[in-house]
Amino acid sequence: MRLIVFLTLSAILTTAYGQETELDRRNGFKGIKLASSIDSVKGATFKKDLKHDGHPVKLYVIEHPDYSSIGEVNVNLIEAKTYKGLIYQLIVRTDKDTRLMKGMESALGKPIYNVRDDSYNWAGEKLALKFRSHSKSQLELDYTSTVVLKMMQEDKKQKIKDIANDF
Repeated sequence: MRLIVFLTLSAILTTAYGQETELDRRNGFKGIKLASSIDSVKGATFKKDLKHDGHPVKLYVIEHPDYSSIGEVNVNLIEAKTYKGLIYQLIVRTDKDTRLMKGMESALGKPIYNVRDDSYNWAGEKLALKFRSHSKSQLELDYTSTVVLKMMQEDKKQKIKDIANDF
C-alpha cells in the first residue's frame, strides 16, 4: 500500500516538475526572454515611463516580423515592461483561436484555472504565465518574471533600510 502511495506521489511531482521545467526552459515568447535586457530584443520601441509598486519602469512596444504570429494565429500586440533595463513582464495579444490553448497545453502541460480572473495559469521557478480572454476577438498571454520581481522587492527593502539607517 505504501509503495502505491509513494509511486502516485512521485508521478504527480514528476509531472508538476516537468511543467515548471518546460516553462522555465522557454523563459518567454519566441526570442524574447524574460529577465534579459530590452536592448537584445529586435523591434523594441520605447513607449512611456510608468510606475510599478513605486518603482520606475519603462513600457516598450515590440514590432518585428519574427513575432507576428504563433503558427497560423496572428499576434496583434506585444508589450514589454522593464525594470533597470530587464524585461519583467511581457504581454502578447493574439486573435482568438482555440488552437492556441491546445498548443500551450501540449507544450506546457495542463494549466491551473483561476476562477477570480477567469484565467489559465502556469508557474515555474523563474516565471509565471497567465492566459485569458482580452476581448471578444483577442486572447492575452501575460508572462511575468519572478526573478526581476524579487529584485524589485529587494531594492525596495534596501531603500527602507537606507532610510532607517539615516536617522
